[in-house]
Amino acid sequence: MSFSTMLPDKLRQWLSCGGDVAVICMFENIWIWFANAASGMAVHDDCKLKFLELKAKRTYRYIVFKIEEKQKQVIVEKVGEPSQSYEDFAASLPADECRYAVYDFDFVTEENCQKSRIFFIAWSPDTSRVRSKMIYASSKDRFKRELDGIQVELQATDPTEMGLDVFRSRAN
Repeated sequence: MSFSTMLPDKLRQWLSCGGDVAVICMFENIWIWFANAASGMAVHDDCKLKFLELKAKRTYRYIVFKIEEKQKQVIVEKVGEPSQSYEDFAASLPADECRYAVYDFDFVTEENCQKSRIFFIAWSPDTSRVRSKMIYASSKDRFKRELDGIQVELQATDPTEMGLDVFRSRAN
């Protein structure tokens, strides 16, 4: 008898659909398994290159990233030129779909010093599909690790959670 034939039907179904399992064990005739938390999304090289350009050369004001589910990878969807405003950035996020974004926020300190902070935004609107929310949530940490230099992270489900006032308060 092979190991896979001993597995419960639900687990066999999960594995046959490409599900990833971190641990499988049997304890007192009860099967226990834990789905792996990482979604396995690849990160397209262009994502890293554009982020480095934003960080080092300030070539962009913002970058919007999208997960291509069929290709199982994060790609660059849109970039904003340095002259574009926060309003342009906010308008580039879809109202009913999840996205990741990076925004280069310029501000002046109380000591009148010009500074900048790179924000990572996990945009997950309430109206987006549950599956999409799960994929974006499970891929976020791995994707963020690819973008070395993020200084502040925001999780937003509606525009008020990522308004300019939120950026200002989190920048200091």
